Amino acid sequence: MMPRATVKLIITGDDFGYCPRRNQGIVECFLTGAVSNVSLLVNGAAVTDAVQLAKRHHIPIGLHANLSEGSPVCPALKESSSLLNTEGFFHGKMGIRRVLAEGHLNMAEVRQELTAQVELFHKLTGHLPYHMDGHQHVHVLPEIRHVFAQLLVDYGIMYTRVPIEPDLPRCSWIDPSLMAFYRSVEKDSLETVDVFRKHHIRWPDIYIGLSTMGKNMSMSNILGAIDNATAAYQANKDSVAPLSPFLGSDREARSVTVELMTHPGYPSLPPVGGCGEGPDDFSQSWERLHELETLKKPELQSCYKARNIELCSFKKLEV
Repeated sequence: MMPRATVKLIITGDDFGYCPRRNQGIVECFLTGAVSNVSLLVNGAAVTDAVQLAKRHHIPIGLHANLSEGSPVCPALKESSSLLNTEGFFHGKMGIRRVLAEGHLNMAEVRQELTAQVELFHKLTGHLPYHMDGHQHVHVLPEIRHVFAQLLVDYGIMYTRVPIEPDLPRCSWIDPSLMAFYRSVEKDSLETVDVFRKHHIRWPDIYIGLSTMGKNMSMSNILGAIDNATAAYQANKDSVAPLSPFLGSDREARSVTVELMTHPGYPSLPPVGGCGEGPDDFSQSWERLHELETLKKPELQSCYKARNIELCSFKKLEV
């Protein structure tokens, strides 16, 4: 039987800065060892509070680039832009995909807004993001992926997320409508791999988070996803090229890097929160609290130790 690999597990709490209650939940998770890394929404209603909390508790923080929810941070784009709908907000999770497919999204404006978000992140935190990904996976969309990749190179941001989940096709518990969206994200991600590789951008060997989101998060689902993905990675590492160009030397040492995407927190209470147009249904859902409670379970953290899983962050990864 093949020895179990050492797993470096990055548990990322997304949407930091969305509202005070989300911030509170994410910080609780970090302090109890339930998350090890966070992604910040710089257009979030509680971004200042989030940055102060990150500084106080030394939380490793990256940028959750947002082109789909709320308002832009670039002043020149707030009044008139291809990024905005008729109400003056971003087009939404599905809206941005539709507008992009119709050829109506100006990539120069995408670059302008992403640059403004990196600059604001730097101004707020005093440093560049340790990693950068996309809210609602916008960073792997056609055309945007090229702008995103070049921006990371220009700022020297080395790490990102590529949401291709190995076990996704076997996850029969996922609602069909959600699965259709997840498969579209997977398709976009597969088409993004070569772009990121050409720009020498790195990402973890394994991504998990679609099959364990919200009500589908459980100890068994998290551990099963990690076990299945790492076993497949070990079995295939000598026969196929890895999707990620992450830490090549670690492959020889049987160390596997995994990112688990999470969205824990206390549900938003309107009208507080959001990214400029109030909190959405996702943030108000009981599922945010369910994720928080699941991730904080001492039994889950004991299982990590038993499986030789070490919690990590993008900041701590060696180049």
